[in-house]
Amino acid sequence: MPAKTPALPPYSHQPKPYHGPSTEEVLKLRKEHLTPSLFHYYKKPLMLVEGSMEYLYDEKGRRYLDAFGGIVTISVGHCHPEVIAAVDEQNHLLQHTSTIYFHPGIAQYGKELADCMPGDLKVCYFVNSGSEANELALMLARSYTGNYDIIALRNSYHGGTSNTMGITSHHTWKYNVPQGFGVQFAKSPNPYRGLWPATDPQAGKNYAADIEDLIRFASPGKIAGFIAESIQGVGGTVVYPDGYLTEAYRHVRAAGGLCIADEVQTGFGRTGKSFWGFQNQGVQPDIVVMAKSIGNGAPLAAVVTTNKIAETLAQRIHFNTYGGNPVSIAQGRATLKIIRRDNLQLRCANLGDRLLNGLRKLQEKHEPIGDVRGMGLMIGVEAVKDRKTKEPNREFIAEVLEQCRERSLLIGKGGLFGNVLRIKPPMCITEADVDFILSVLDESFTAATKG
Repeated sequence: MPAKTPALPPYSHQPKPYHGPSTEEVLKLRKEHLTPSLFHYYKKPLMLVEGSMEYLYDEKGRRYLDAFGGIVTISVGHCHPEVIAAVDEQNHLLQHTSTIYFHPGIAQYGKELADCMPGDLKVCYFVNSGSEANELALMLARSYTGNYDIIALRNSYHGGTSNTMGITSHHTWKYNVPQGFGVQFAKSPNPYRGLWPATDPQAGKNYAADIEDLIRFASPGKIAGFIAESIQGVGGTVVYPDGYLTEAYRHVRAAGGLCIADEVQTGFGRTGKSFWGFQNQGVQPDIVVMAKSIGNGAPLAAVVTTNKIAETLAQRIHFNTYGGNPVSIAQGRATLKIIRRDNLQLRCANLGDRLLNGLRKLQEKHEPIGDVRGMGLMIGVEAVKDRKTKEPNREFIAEVLEQCRERSLLIGKGGLFGNVLRIKPPMCITEADVDFILSVLDESFTAATKG
Protein backbone atom coordinates (compact mmCIF):
# COMPACT_ATOMS: atom_id res chain seq x y z
CA MET A 1 0.00 0.00 0.00
CA PRO A 2 1.35 3.50 -0.82
CA ALA A 3 2.79 5.44 2.10
CA LYS A 4 0.16 8.13 1.63
CA THR A 5 -3.37 7.04 0.89
CA PRO A 6 -6.85 8.46 1.62
CA ALA A 7 -8.83 6.61 4.27
CA LEU A 8 -12.02 4.82 3.28
CA PRO A 9 -15.15 6.34 4.82
CA PRO A 10 -16.14 4.68 8.12
CA TYR A 11 -18.39 1.64 7.75
CA SER A 12 -19.61 -0.72 10.44
CA HIS A 13 -19.91 -3.98 8.51
CA GLN A 14 -17.60 -6.76 9.71
CA PRO A 15 -16.81 -9.37 7.06
CA LYS A 16 -16.99 -13.03 8.01
CA PRO A 17 -13.73 -14.98 8.31
CA TYR A 18 -12.83 -16.66 5.04
CA HIS A 19 -11.73 -20.30 5.11
CA GLY A 20 -11.80 -21.19 1.42
CA PRO A 21 -9.03 -21.72 -1.14
CA SER A 22 -6.36 -19.06 -1.58
CA THR A 23 -6.12 -16.67 -4.52
CA GLU A 24 -3.28 -18.77 -5.92
CA GLU A 25 -5.33 -21.97 -5.65
CA VAL A 26 -8.32 -20.33 -7.34
CA LEU A 27 -6.07 -19.04 -10.13
CA LYS A 28 -4.75 -22.57 -10.67
CA LEU A 29 -8.28 -24.01 -10.78
CA ARG A 30 -9.39 -21.34 -13.25
CA LYS A 31 -6.47 -22.11 -15.55
CA GLU A 32 -7.14 -25.84 -15.42
CA HIS A 33 -10.91 -25.99 -15.58
CA LEU A 34 -12.37 -22.73 -16.90
CA THR A 35 -12.33 -21.28 -20.39
CA PRO A 36 -9.07 -19.51 -21.33
CA SER A 37 -11.14 -16.62 -22.68
CA LEU A 38 -11.63 -15.41 -19.10
CA PHE A 39 -9.52 -12.40 -18.19
CA HIS A 40 -8.92 -10.51 -14.98
CA TYR A 41 -7.95 -7.03 -13.88
CA TYR A 42 -4.65 -6.24 -12.15
CA LYS A 43 -1.17 -7.71 -12.34
CA LYS A 44 -1.91 -9.61 -9.13
CA PRO A 45 -5.45 -11.02 -9.40
CA LEU A 46 -7.97 -9.75 -6.84
CA MET A 47 -10.31 -12.26 -5.18
CA LEU A 48 -13.54 -10.92 -3.70
CA VAL A 49 -15.56 -13.02 -1.27
CA GLU A 50 -18.07 -10.67 0.35
CA GLY A 51 -20.01 -7.49 -0.36
CA SER A 52 -22.07 -4.97 1.58
CA MET A 53 -23.77 -2.05 -0.17
CA GLU A 54 -21.07 -0.05 -2.02
CA TYR A 55 -18.19 -2.04 -0.53
CA LEU A 56 -16.42 -5.31 -1.36
CA TYR A 57 -14.06 -7.46 0.70
CA ASP A 58 -11.22 -9.73 -0.33
CA GLU A 59 -10.35 -13.07 1.30
CA LYS A 60 -8.20 -11.30 3.90
CA GLY A 61 -11.04 -8.99 4.97
CA ARG A 62 -9.68 -5.89 3.26
CA ARG A 63 -12.41 -3.45 2.22
CA TYR A 64 -12.67 -1.76 -1.19
CA LEU A 65 -15.03 0.86 -2.56
CA ASP A 66 -16.68 -0.60 -5.65
CA ALA A 67 -16.79 2.21 -8.22
CA PHE A 68 -17.65 -0.14 -11.08
CA GLY A 69 -20.73 -1.82 -9.59
CA GLY A 70 -20.02 -5.31 -10.90
CA ILE A 71 -19.75 -3.79 -14.40
CA VAL A 72 -22.68 -1.40 -13.91
CA THR A 73 -24.86 -4.16 -12.48
CA ILE A 74 -25.18 -3.48 -8.75
CA SER A 75 -27.76 -0.73 -8.42
CA VAL A 76 -29.09 -0.61 -4.84
CA GLY A 77 -26.01 -2.15 -3.21
CA HIS A 78 -24.24 -5.46 -2.72
CA CYS A 79 -26.34 -7.81 -0.58
CA HIS A 80 -28.89 -5.11 0.22
CA PRO A 81 -30.75 -6.52 3.26
CA GLU A 82 -34.22 -5.96 1.78
CA VAL A 83 -33.23 -7.66 -1.48
CA ILE A 84 -31.72 -10.58 0.41
CA ALA A 85 -34.88 -10.91 2.53
CA ALA A 86 -37.12 -11.00 -0.55
CA VAL A 87 -34.94 -13.64 -2.23
CA ASP A 88 -34.72 -15.76 0.93
CA GLU A 89 -38.50 -15.71 1.35
CA GLN A 90 -39.05 -16.78 -2.26
CA ASN A 91 -36.36 -19.47 -2.07
CA HIS A 92 -38.25 -21.10 0.78
CA LEU A 93 -41.54 -21.07 -1.14
CA LEU A 94 -40.80 -21.95 -4.77
CA GLN A 95 -37.50 -21.77 -6.62
CA HIS A 96 -38.64 -22.53 -10.12
CA THR A 97 -41.68 -22.84 -12.25
CA SER A 98 -42.31 -21.69 -15.80
CA THR A 99 -44.80 -19.40 -17.48
CA ILE A 100 -46.97 -22.35 -18.53
CA TYR A 101 -48.29 -22.06 -14.95
CA PHE A 102 -49.43 -18.90 -13.22
CA HIS A 103 -47.30 -17.28 -10.55
CA PRO A 104 -48.25 -13.90 -9.06
CA GLY A 105 -44.71 -12.48 -8.98
CA ILE A 106 -44.11 -12.19 -12.71
CA ALA A 107 -47.53 -10.62 -13.36
CA GLN A 108 -47.13 -8.11 -10.54
CA TYR A 109 -43.61 -7.23 -11.64
CA GLY A 110 -44.74 -6.76 -15.24
CA LYS A 111 -47.20 -4.10 -14.09
CA GLU A 112 -44.69 -2.45 -11.76
CA LEU A 113 -42.10 -2.22 -14.52
CA ALA A 114 -44.63 -1.05 -17.12
CA ASP A 115 -45.71 1.71 -14.72
CA CYS A 116 -42.15 3.10 -15.00
CA MET A 117 -42.33 3.31 -18.79
CA PRO A 118 -43.52 6.30 -20.83
CA GLY A 119 -46.22 6.15 -23.49
CA ASP A 120 -47.60 2.81 -24.61
CA LEU A 121 -44.54 0.73 -23.66
CA LYS A 122 -46.58 -1.60 -21.49
CA VAL A 123 -45.74 -5.21 -22.43
CA CYS A 124 -42.81 -7.00 -20.76
CA TYR A 125 -40.91 -10.11 -21.76
CA PHE A 126 -38.45 -11.39 -19.16
CA VAL A 127 -35.21 -13.12 -20.07
CA ASN A 128 -31.86 -13.79 -18.40
CA SER A 129 -29.29 -11.34 -19.81
CA GLY A 130 -28.82 -8.20 -21.86
CA SER A 131 -27.49 -10.22 -24.80
CA GLU A 132 -30.59 -12.37 -24.82
CA ALA A 133 -32.83 -9.32 -24.53
CA ASN A 134 -31.13 -7.62 -27.48
CA GLU A 135 -31.50 -10.81 -29.52
CA LEU A 136 -35.24 -10.73 -28.83
CA ALA A 137 -35.45 -7.03 -29.70
CA LEU A 138 -33.87 -7.68 -33.11
CA MET A 139 -36.27 -10.54 -33.79
CA LEU A 140 -39.24 -8.38 -32.81
CA ALA A 141 -38.16 -5.57 -35.14
CA ARG A 142 -37.60 -7.91 -38.08
CA SER A 143 -40.80 -9.88 -37.52
CA TYR A 144 -42.99 -6.83 -37.01
CA THR A 145 -41.71 -4.76 -39.95
CA GLY A 146 -41.09 -7.58 -42.41
CA ASN A 147 -37.72 -5.94 -43.13
CA TYR A 148 -34.31 -7.36 -42.27
CA ASP A 149 -31.62 -4.67 -42.21
CA ILE A 150 -30.53 -3.22 -38.87
CA ILE A 151 -28.56 -0.03 -38.28
CA ALA A 152 -26.31 0.08 -35.22
CA LEU A 153 -23.59 2.49 -34.18
CA ARG A 154 -19.85 2.26 -34.44
CA ASN A 155 -18.21 1.93 -31.02
CA SER A 156 -21.29 0.09 -29.73
CA TYR A 157 -21.56 -2.98 -27.52
CA HIS A 158 -24.73 -5.06 -27.31
CA GLY A 159 -23.64 -8.56 -26.27
CA GLY A 160 -21.65 -11.66 -27.07
CA THR A 161 -24.11 -13.99 -28.80
CA SER A 162 -23.90 -14.37 -32.57
CA ASN A 163 -26.59 -11.80 -33.38
CA THR A 164 -25.58 -9.29 -30.71
CA MET A 165 -21.94 -9.68 -31.68
CA GLY A 166 -23.15 -8.73 -35.14
CA ILE A 167 -24.47 -5.38 -33.88
CA THR A 168 -21.41 -4.76 -31.69
CA SER A 169 -18.82 -2.51 -33.29
CA HIS A 170 -15.53 -3.28 -31.54
CA HIS A 171 -13.20 -5.71 -33.28
CA THR A 172 -11.96 -6.77 -29.85
CA TRP A 173 -15.36 -8.35 -29.09
CA LYS A 174 -16.02 -9.96 -32.49
CA TYR A 175 -14.96 -13.50 -33.38
CA ASN A 176 -14.29 -14.57 -36.96
CA VAL A 177 -17.59 -16.41 -37.30
CA PRO A 178 -20.69 -15.65 -39.38
CA GLN A 179 -22.32 -12.61 -37.78
CA GLY A 180 -23.54 -9.17 -38.72
CA PHE A 181 -25.67 -10.13 -41.74
CA GLY A 182 -27.87 -7.19 -42.70
CA VAL A 183 -26.22 -4.86 -40.18
CA GLN A 184 -24.83 -1.45 -41.11
CA PHE A 185 -22.89 0.76 -38.69
CA ALA A 186 -23.43 4.50 -38.56
CA LYS A 187 -20.77 6.89 -37.32
CA SER A 188 -20.53 7.13 -33.56
CA PRO A 189 -21.84 10.52 -32.41
CA ASN A 190 -18.75 11.06 -30.28
CA PRO A 191 -18.33 14.77 -29.50
CA TYR A 192 -14.75 14.28 -28.26
CA ARG A 193 -13.39 12.29 -31.20
CA GLY A 194 -15.90 13.02 -33.95
CA LEU A 195 -16.19 15.83 -36.48
CA TRP A 196 -18.67 17.92 -34.50
CA PRO A 197 -18.29 18.85 -30.81
CA ALA A 198 -21.27 18.92 -28.47
CA THR A 199 -21.08 22.73 -28.45
CA ASP A 200 -22.05 22.78 -32.15
CA PRO A 201 -25.86 23.26 -32.21
CA GLN A 202 -26.02 21.18 -35.41
CA ALA A 203 -23.89 18.31 -34.10
CA GLY A 204 -26.75 15.93 -33.41
CA LYS A 205 -28.32 16.55 -36.79
CA ASN A 206 -25.00 16.20 -38.60
CA TYR A 207 -24.11 12.87 -36.97
CA ALA A 208 -27.61 11.50 -37.61
CA ALA A 209 -27.35 12.33 -41.31
CA ASP A 210 -25.08 9.30 -41.67
CA ILE A 211 -28.05 7.08 -40.84
CA GLU A 212 -30.01 8.57 -43.71
CA ASP A 213 -27.03 7.93 -46.01
CA LEU A 214 -26.78 4.29 -44.91
CA ILE A 215 -30.47 3.75 -45.58
CA ARG A 216 -30.08 5.22 -49.06
CA PHE A 217 -26.83 3.55 -50.08
CA ALA A 218 -26.40 0.41 -47.96
CA SER A 219 -29.92 -0.97 -47.56
CA PRO A 220 -32.95 -1.77 -49.73
CA GLY A 221 -34.40 1.55 -48.59
CA LYS A 222 -36.48 -0.12 -45.92
CA ILE A 223 -35.02 -1.30 -42.61
CA ALA A 224 -36.17 -3.32 -39.63
CA GLY A 225 -34.75 -1.05 -37.00
CA PHE A 226 -32.09 1.02 -35.33
CA ILE A 227 -30.47 0.06 -32.03
CA ALA A 228 -28.39 2.33 -29.85
CA GLU A 229 -27.23 2.46 -26.26
CA SER A 230 -28.54 5.64 -24.72
CA ILE A 231 -24.94 6.32 -23.64
CA GLN A 232 -22.25 4.05 -25.06
CA GLY A 233 -20.90 2.07 -22.12
CA VAL A 234 -18.16 -0.38 -23.14
CA GLY A 235 -17.21 2.16 -25.80
CA GLY A 236 -16.08 4.59 -23.11
CA THR A 237 -19.16 6.44 -21.78
CA VAL A 238 -19.89 8.35 -24.97
CA VAL A 239 -22.69 10.88 -24.45
CA TYR A 240 -24.43 11.94 -27.65
CA PRO A 241 -24.95 15.59 -28.58
CA ASP A 242 -28.39 17.02 -27.97
CA GLY A 243 -30.94 16.13 -30.61
CA TYR A 244 -29.03 13.18 -32.03
CA LEU A 245 -31.58 10.48 -31.25
CA THR A 246 -34.46 12.72 -32.33
CA GLU A 247 -32.96 13.02 -35.81
CA ALA A 248 -31.84 9.39 -35.90
CA TYR A 249 -35.32 8.14 -34.99
CA ARG A 250 -36.85 10.37 -37.66
CA HIS A 251 -34.69 8.84 -40.40
CA VAL A 252 -35.32 5.30 -39.15
CA ARG A 253 -39.09 5.63 -38.96
CA ALA A 254 -39.20 7.20 -42.41
CA ALA A 255 -37.63 3.95 -43.67
CA GLY A 256 -40.18 1.77 -41.90
CA GLY A 257 -37.91 0.78 -39.01
CA LEU A 258 -38.43 0.47 -35.27
CA CYS A 259 -36.28 2.32 -32.74
CA ILE A 260 -34.65 0.17 -30.05
CA ALA A 261 -33.16 1.73 -26.92
CA ASP A 262 -30.49 -0.37 -25.22
CA GLU A 263 -30.85 0.65 -21.55
CA VAL A 264 -28.76 -2.20 -20.17
CA GLN A 265 -26.32 0.23 -18.53
CA THR A 266 -28.22 3.54 -18.47
CA GLY A 267 -31.60 2.49 -17.09
CA PHE A 268 -33.26 2.77 -13.67
CA GLY A 269 -32.18 6.32 -12.88
CA ARG A 270 -28.42 5.92 -13.22
CA THR A 271 -28.07 8.99 -15.44
CA GLY A 272 -29.74 11.14 -12.78
CA LYS A 273 -31.57 13.46 -15.13
CA SER A 274 -34.15 10.84 -16.16
CA PHE A 275 -35.22 7.34 -15.16
CA TRP A 276 -34.35 6.05 -18.65
CA GLY A 277 -31.36 7.21 -20.65
CA PHE A 278 -33.36 7.76 -23.85
CA GLN A 279 -35.47 10.35 -22.03
CA ASN A 280 -32.39 12.57 -21.82
CA GLN A 281 -32.68 12.93 -25.60
CA GLY A 282 -36.43 13.48 -25.55
CA VAL A 283 -37.35 10.44 -27.66
CA GLN A 284 -39.86 7.60 -27.39
CA PRO A 285 -38.51 4.21 -28.52
CA ASP A 286 -40.61 1.36 -29.86
CA ILE A 287 -38.65 -1.28 -27.92
CA VAL A 288 -36.60 -0.89 -24.74
CA VAL A 289 -34.02 -3.43 -23.59
CA MET A 290 -32.91 -3.53 -19.95
CA ALA A 291 -30.66 -5.71 -17.79
CA LYS A 292 -27.89 -5.28 -15.19
CA SER A 293 -29.38 -2.77 -12.69
CA ILE A 294 -32.80 -4.36 -13.11
CA GLY A 295 -31.86 -7.25 -10.83
CA ASN A 296 -29.01 -5.87 -8.70
CA GLY A 297 -26.89 -8.85 -9.74
CA ALA A 298 -29.57 -11.45 -10.50
CA PRO A 299 -29.60 -13.07 -13.96
CA LEU A 300 -32.55 -10.97 -15.08
CA ALA A 301 -33.30 -8.84 -18.12
CA ALA A 302 -36.37 -7.62 -19.97
CA VAL A 303 -37.69 -6.35 -23.27
CA VAL A 304 -40.52 -3.83 -23.01
CA THR A 305 -42.57 -2.81 -26.03
CA THR A 306 -46.10 -1.99 -27.19
CA ASN A 307 -49.03 -4.37 -27.36
CA LYS A 308 -49.08 -4.11 -31.14
CA ILE A 309 -45.42 -5.02 -31.57
CA ALA A 310 -45.56 -7.74 -28.90
CA GLU A 311 -48.37 -9.49 -30.77
CA THR A 312 -45.75 -10.48 -33.35
CA LEU A 313 -44.47 -13.17 -30.99
CA ALA A 314 -47.88 -14.85 -30.91
CA GLN A 315 -47.38 -15.95 -34.54
CA ARG A 316 -45.19 -18.78 -33.29
CA ILE A 317 -44.29 -20.41 -29.97
CA HIS A 318 -41.76 -18.33 -28.08
CA PHE A 319 -40.69 -19.58 -24.70
CA ASN A 320 -37.92 -18.96 -22.18
CA THR A 321 -37.32 -21.61 -19.51
CA TYR A 322 -35.83 -19.30 -16.90
CA GLY A 323 -37.32 -15.98 -18.00
CA GLY A 324 -39.56 -14.93 -15.13
CA ASN A 325 -38.01 -17.34 -12.64
CA PRO A 326 -39.71 -16.65 -9.27
CA VAL A 327 -36.44 -16.01 -7.41
CA SER A 328 -35.07 -13.62 -10.04
CA ILE A 329 -38.42 -11.85 -10.19
CA ALA A 330 -38.44 -11.45 -6.40
CA GLN A 331 -35.00 -9.85 -6.59
CA GLY A 332 -36.09 -7.59 -9.44
CA ARG A 333 -39.22 -6.46 -7.62
CA ALA A 334 -37.32 -5.68 -4.42
CA THR A 335 -34.66 -3.79 -6.38
CA LEU A 336 -37.20 -1.67 -8.26
CA LYS A 337 -39.06 -0.89 -5.03
CA ILE A 338 -35.86 0.40 -3.39
CA ILE A 339 -34.81 2.44 -6.44
CA ARG A 340 -38.14 4.23 -6.50
CA ARG A 341 -38.77 4.52 -2.77
CA ASP A 342 -35.30 5.84 -1.97
CA ASN A 343 -35.26 8.11 -5.06
CA LEU A 344 -31.88 6.80 -6.17
CA GLN A 345 -32.28 8.73 -9.42
CA LEU A 346 -31.98 12.00 -7.47
CA ARG A 347 -28.98 10.59 -5.59
CA CYS A 348 -27.34 9.79 -8.95
CA ALA A 349 -27.99 13.34 -10.14
CA ASN A 350 -26.57 15.04 -7.04
CA LEU A 351 -23.59 12.78 -6.47
CA GLY A 352 -22.90 12.58 -10.19
CA ASP A 353 -22.61 16.36 -10.35
CA ARG A 354 -20.27 16.34 -7.37
CA LEU A 355 -18.11 13.66 -8.97
CA LEU A 356 -18.07 15.25 -12.43
CA ASN A 357 -17.18 18.66 -11.05
CA GLY A 358 -14.36 17.16 -9.02
CA LEU A 359 -13.05 15.20 -12.00
CA ARG A 360 -13.02 18.32 -14.18
CA LYS A 361 -10.88 20.04 -11.58
CA LEU A 362 -8.52 17.07 -11.68
CA GLN A 363 -8.46 17.36 -15.48
CA GLU A 364 -7.02 20.87 -15.11
CA LYS A 365 -4.28 19.48 -12.88
CA HIS A 366 -3.36 16.27 -14.72
CA GLU A 367 -2.23 16.61 -18.34
CA PRO A 368 -3.04 13.01 -19.46
CA ILE A 369 -6.78 13.56 -18.81
CA GLY A 370 -8.15 14.53 -22.20
CA ASP A 371 -11.87 14.37 -21.51
CA VAL A 372 -14.31 13.99 -18.63
CA ARG A 373 -17.87 13.14 -19.57
CA GLY A 374 -21.04 11.44 -18.43
CA MET A 375 -24.36 11.84 -16.68
CA GLY A 376 -25.27 11.00 -13.12
CA LEU A 377 -23.27 8.01 -11.93
CA MET A 378 -22.27 6.90 -15.43
CA ILE A 379 -18.96 8.66 -15.98
CA GLY A 380 -15.96 8.28 -18.27
CA VAL A 381 -12.45 9.75 -18.01
CA GLU A 382 -10.44 9.48 -21.22
CA ALA A 383 -6.64 9.51 -21.12
CA VAL A 384 -4.48 10.72 -24.00
CA LYS A 385 -0.75 11.10 -24.66
CA ASP A 386 -1.27 14.53 -26.18
CA ARG A 387 -4.37 16.71 -25.81
CA LYS A 388 -3.99 18.07 -29.33
CA THR A 389 -3.54 14.78 -31.19
CA LYS A 390 -5.76 12.85 -28.73
CA GLU A 391 -3.60 9.75 -29.12
CA PRO A 392 -5.05 7.16 -26.71
CA ASN A 393 -3.03 6.51 -23.55
CA ARG A 394 -3.96 3.00 -22.48
CA GLU A 395 -0.76 2.53 -20.48
CA PHE A 396 -1.71 5.44 -18.22
CA ILE A 397 -5.16 3.99 -17.52
CA ALA A 398 -3.72 0.55 -16.83
CA GLU A 399 -1.40 2.04 -14.23
CA VAL A 400 -4.19 4.17 -12.74
CA LEU A 401 -6.24 1.00 -12.18
CA GLU A 402 -3.31 -0.59 -10.34
CA GLN A 403 -2.75 2.51 -8.22
CA CYS A 404 -6.44 2.74 -7.34
CA ARG A 405 -6.56 -0.90 -6.31
CA GLU A 406 -3.61 -0.31 -3.97
CA ARG A 407 -5.64 2.53 -2.41
CA SER A 408 -8.78 0.35 -1.98
CA LEU A 409 -10.70 1.73 -4.97
CA LEU A 410 -12.01 -0.53 -7.75
CA ILE A 411 -12.74 1.09 -11.10
CA GLY A 412 -13.38 -0.15 -14.63
CA LYS A 413 -11.93 0.66 -18.02
CA GLY A 414 -13.30 0.74 -21.55
CA GLY A 415 -13.06 2.25 -24.98
CA LEU A 416 -11.62 0.48 -28.01
CA PHE A 417 -8.09 1.25 -26.83
CA GLY A 418 -8.73 0.66 -23.12
CA ASN A 419 -7.92 4.30 -22.39
CA VAL A 420 -11.15 5.33 -20.62
CA LEU A 421 -11.87 4.97 -16.91
CA ARG A 422 -15.43 3.76 -16.38
CA ILE A 423 -16.81 5.06 -13.08
CA LYS A 424 -20.23 3.53 -12.42
CA PRO A 425 -20.63 2.73 -8.72
CA PRO A 426 -23.70 1.35 -6.96
CA MET A 427 -26.33 4.05 -6.71
CA CYS A 428 -26.23 3.94 -2.90
CA ILE A 429 -22.85 5.67 -2.54
CA THR A 430 -22.46 8.72 -0.30
CA GLU A 431 -20.78 12.12 -0.51
CA ALA A 432 -17.92 10.71 1.55
CA ASP A 433 -17.49 7.94 -1.03
CA VAL A 434 -17.38 10.49 -3.86
CA ASP A 435 -14.74 12.51 -2.05
CA PHE A 436 -12.74 9.33 -1.46
CA ILE A 437 -12.90 8.48 -5.19
CA LEU A 438 -11.63 11.95 -6.09
CA SER A 439 -8.81 11.83 -3.56
CA VAL A 440 -7.66 8.40 -4.70
CA LEU A 441 -7.82 9.37 -8.35
CA ASP A 442 -5.81 12.52 -7.69
CA GLU A 443 -3.03 10.47 -6.08
CA SER A 444 -3.29 7.71 -8.68
CA PHE A 445 -3.08 10.14 -11.61
CA THR A 446 0.06 11.62 -10.08
CA ALA A 447 1.63 8.22 -9.49
CA ALA A 448 0.76 6.99 -12.99
CA THR A 449 2.21 10.15 -14.57
CA LYS A 450 5.50 9.59 -12.75
CA GLY A 451 5.49 6.02 -14.02
